[in-house]
Amino acid sequence: MSGQIDDHPAPLSADPAVPRPEYPRPGFARTDWLNLNGTWEFAKDPGDSGFERGLHQRTLPGSITVPFCPESELSGVGDTDFLHAVWYRRTVTVPAEWAGRRPVLHFGAVDHDATVWVNGTEVTRHSGGFTPFSVDLGEVASAGEDAVIVVRARDTARGPQARGKQATEYANSACNYTRTTGIWQTVWMEPVDAVHLRRPRITPDLAGSAFHLELPLSANRPGHRVRARLSDARGTVSQATVRADLDLAPRLVLPVPADRSRPWSPEDPHLYRVLLEVVDADGGVVDRAVCTAGLRSVSIDGKRLLLNGRPVFQRLVLDQGWYPDGLMTAPDDAALVRDIELSMAAGFNGARLHQKVFEERFLHHADRLGYLVWGEFGDWGCHTGGGTSWNNQQPTAGYVAQWLEALERDHSHPSIVGWCPLNETHQLLHDRHTVLDDVTRAMFLATKAADTSRPVVDASGYAHRVAETDVYDSHSYEQDPAAFRIQVAGLDKNDPYVNPERDADPRWSLPYRGQPYFVSEFGGIWWNPEEAAAAGEDRDVSWGYGQRPRDEEAFQERFAGLTGVLLDDPDMFGYCYTQLTDVFQEQNGIYRFDRSEKLDVSRVRAAQARPAAFEVAADGSEAKGGR
Repeated sequence: MSGQIDDHPAPLSADPAVPRPEYPRPGFARTDWLNLNGTWEFAKDPGDSGFERGLHQRTLPGSITVPFCPESELSGVGDTDFLHAVWYRRTVTVPAEWAGRRPVLHFGAVDHDATVWVNGTEVTRHSGGFTPFSVDLGEVASAGEDAVIVVRARDTARGPQARGKQATEYANSACNYTRTTGIWQTVWMEPVDAVHLRRPRITPDLAGSAFHLELPLSANRPGHRVRARLSDARGTVSQATVRADLDLAPRLVLPVPADRSRPWSPEDPHLYRVLLEVVDADGGVVDRAVCTAGLRSVSIDGKRLLLNGRPVFQRLVLDQGWYPDGLMTAPDDAALVRDIELSMAAGFNGARLHQKVFEERFLHHADRLGYLVWGEFGDWGCHTGGGTSWNNQQPTAGYVAQWLEALERDHSHPSIVGWCPLNETHQLLHDRHTVLDDVTRAMFLATKAADTSRPVVDASGYAHRVAETDVYDSHSYEQDPAAFRIQVAGLDKNDPYVNPERDADPRWSLPYRGQPYFVSEFGGIWWNPEEAAAAGEDRDVSWGYGQRPRDEEAFQERFAGLTGVLLDDPDMFGYCYTQLTDVFQEQNGIYRFDRSEKLDVSRVRAAQARPAAFEVAADGSEAKGGR
């Protein structure tokens, strides 16, 4: 291998009609790859009898545009009924120039249970609709040969399953939306050597002014080495080499001298370039990849959650990541960028990426734009009925496995400043230990084991069941600013608002212990000027929280009042407003579902622009880097 690797490699596919043609893994990029999006054969399998009928061994009658799910308009199918099983088939020629290397097939995400056959052989299975999986095809397909790829995706409508905001009833309702079944992120292929890098883990060390690299390898061979070079716009910053024959995951440290140190922040989202190479005993490069890295820290000092040692108030917005034509899949890469830019134009500096593991390119753009995000899992779907009874929610072991896959994928993104494995789990505390107790603790501990560099909230809002959770929060959709101020007061006395209500008996959560605290969902102001005129109070047509404002002026006053309550609290490190856009019937966004403006966004921005009390030092000066 030779030559300079591009940070954004071009696919071998030259077809301009291929949807979502951009490189899907920009934080760990190799030169050679093949985009497999586009037209695939397709079949619905309502009785899940396709295997018995031999669908894995023959052509399929329909077609679909990948990577869009069959429920979406962009797929060309547009079937929004329950799709319990679907099948895909495509014949791909492995590029002849990949000779001597092994083709690896990648799926960005397939909802929910996937089985993959290549040239008639089952090559892999994967469970979970939000996380990527890959398979080495070296035993079933070689360079210059055809690979017949067949995928079956199963997506049951009942039973515990991580669905996020996907509706479990036929129609959308409240804050649940049209389902996503099957392939919904890019499918692609790349060649690798027998000894190659797996996903690297890059951890910034701001105090030590360095990056710590953990570099898992596919195999260890005598004489092999791994070398890394850190660079910026001025050239090489530092480099290091380590033996690759002793450890499954060699480790390196790349120092950053003081004159080249440029911490990543919302004001200056500087990214370094990291070139990784695996070198064999003869000095030949057998694998090469480019990564990006941001030098920043997240720390806790009492109730203060700090970025690079400074109090940066987190003005977050709830982002569901849904699109009218692609559902959970953005129609193009520009749509991902636009969502971040729209949020920032409205005065937010970040987002909770809500009930969905967002595609990796979104995080890439958040990294380069300085957008703070909390990574979250789409855990809704474990409710077994019974309201908030003693055992009403039973998440499975698969939740932990899928969440660990998300953590592995996203570890190296500096834009992620916190983790949220669960959302609004709600179950009474009592003298019995439940499945929810076990899984909540397992997901918390798994997160801490996988990543010691970021804070974790055990569950956003509602049931805090891990006493040592790094962050504590609550959700409130109180619409009256005066009542909201009374409700969320008490943080200065270590007596904050806790769901369902302060001093409620029976309780959902273990007591607050002085952690950093924020109201991680609030607002949700129900406003759509067109629906206000046409639908009255009919929530089947338009849905939001509380009484709809009488006009836009009332909306702006309510928004400024609610956000002002939280900006005024010196112990509150941030908030998360619901939400960025309308989503189908849920019409409480700052923007419409099609991302057009429905109100004066400049006033929303102005309401958030003043320094938060959290950002103001005791002498009245604003902390540097506060906004």
